Amino acid sequence: MGRSTATGPGQEITLAIEVTETGLVVGDVMLAWTDETNAEIGYVIHPDHQGHGYATEASAALLTLAFDADQGLGVHRVTARVDQRNPASAAVLRKLGMRLEATLTENEWFKGRWSSEWDFAILDREWRPRACRYPRPEGS
Repeated sequence: MGRSTATGPGQEITLAIEVTETGLVVGDVMLAWTDETNAEIGYVIHPDHQGHGYATEASAALLTLAFDADQGLGVHRVTARVDQRNPASAAVLRKLGMRLEATLTENEWFKGRWSSEWDFAILDREWRPRACRYPRPEGS
């Protein structure tokens, strides 16, 4: 994974999600460094490629980067927000060990109607024991 290219709070890292065997880009993943102790992750996977673990694998790499004090951001807490109409995305976050902390009812006008949001979070001390389940990317 190497050293984070984000040099301070307020910056984002967006990476393409590529299928190693084919070189096909199937989505992207984002890490936003919100302040000295917090970050947020997000991801988008093309519908034809959902359900293959790409979001989980890419998000795990970004969680490792977010919490790593030596080569990453060294934050204390990472959050993620998902549309309540997307339970598969919420399942990815739960698989990573993130907990549902809030439901924001009809908080955003999205695709022509009111959308409700689920807010998830995980702390560095909660991620550390889980991180060993996800191998570090080559070159890290």
